[in-house]
Amino acid sequence: MLNYVSPKTGQTLTKQNNELISGSGESFPVVNDIPRFVSPDNYASAFGLQWKNFAKTQLDSFSGTSISRERLIRHLGFPIAQLKGLKVLEVGSGAGRFTELLVESGAEVHSVDLSAAVEVNKENIGDHPNYTIAQASVYELPFLKESFDAVLCLGVIQHTPNSEKTIETLYSMVKPGGLLSIDHYIWRINYYFNPATYYRLVLKELKPQTSKKIVDAIVNFFFPLHWAFRKIGVLEWLLKRVSPLITFMRSFPELSKDQQYEWSKLDTYDSLTDY
Repeated sequence: MLNYVSPKTGQTLTKQNNELISGSGESFPVVNDIPRFVSPDNYASAFGLQWKNFAKTQLDSFSGTSISRERLIRHLGFPIAQLKGLKVLEVGSGAGRFTELLVESGAEVHSVDLSAAVEVNKENIGDHPNYTIAQASVYELPFLKESFDAVLCLGVIQHTPNSEKTIETLYSMVKPGGLLSIDHYIWRINYYFNPATYYRLVLKELKPQTSKKIVDAIVNFFFPLHWAFRKIGVLEWLLKRVSPLITFMRSFPELSKDQQYEWSKLDTYDSLTDY
């Protein structure tokens, strides 16, 4: 496995007690066996709360589906098993929906996330010789440049302060001839006609605990209507003119009603509190 390095100086870090220390004296805390290269209070705090509340929701091993596996294969462009033995960096790993598949593939997986989701990720994945997890910013990754055969960043870039800078940083971590796999929202004019846009203006400014309670109330109100109208096109269309919910009835019909409700709570919170 790769050694961690100082994001600022590139010096190799060695573990001493509960710290990683460089030759020049820089130190980074190791909390719950997870190296921390950022302050615990940052713009991703809402995501930390999100993944603690929905720790297993999107894991294939928990949902009994292959939704995450199919998405990962689509982004890679080849079977996951072909990652075996490769050095893989996963940025924005969240609770581990893709991490568990990457580790299972036999790849040498180095996962990072800016938020406290790293704790959930480690709990979900457990201890494996081909897996490490660290709390770090995409802009200050604790690895040398051009260290990875593959770099993955899925469902994350739109949540960072500067998409172009994020992509540039990710690209710098890929070995020549390696793979960079990313995704990103596209801009559409109907963004301004989506009710979620206006809910978000308020909710993203609130404390995560407060916004979570409000989003739960919104989902509890609108979800029964979405479920009732899921096969009635006109009513479903009208409902979406006022409801900010993210729903998956059409995308993932294999999910049960309870799972649909849970996924809707997760992604609606993700959407409406994106600082």
